[in-house]
Amino acid sequence: MTDDKKVKNAQNVYNTLCEMLDDKDLHYDKHTEDLVVTFTMRGDDLPMQFVVNIDAERQLVRVLSPLPVTFEDDKRVEGAIATSQINYRLADGSFDYDYAKGRVLFRMTSSFTDSLLSKDLFEYMIAVATYTVDDYNDKLFMLAKGQMPIEEFFKKN
Repeated sequence: MTDDKKVKNAQNVYNTLCEMLDDKDLHYDKHTEDLVVTFTMRGDDLPMQFVVNIDAERQLVRVLSPLPVTFEDDKRVEGAIATSQINYRLADGSFDYDYAKGRVLFRMTSSFTDSLLSKDLFEYMIAVATYTVDDYNDKLFMLAKGQMPIEEFFKKN
């Protein structure tokens, strides 16, 4: 696929994403030049930040959500174990764990190479990402702050 075709395809995907967000009356910020949208969702406990990036070169949609969690040096192994345990159970998406910084990021991707993506797919991706982040962000936060021992974390998951 030529670069021009990739860019045109990515712009069409970006427009579909924005149409879906508009249809759902979600407030979001457009970063059209980068094919990115950002928004915040309210969960049961912690607010959730989302970035949806349309990667023209790789023909990918990425839904990212950096968690407001930092595992300090003495908790980094627990953070790695916890995110591995969570990822084992997830059907779609995953938590990326940066051991060096103790940071956690939720990531979900979908390819649009030689295809069209529907509003339904974007709705699905955002719903799954929101549900998953909301389900685990407070547990990971409590684990990182020493408010929940790893054994209790395992019992809740």
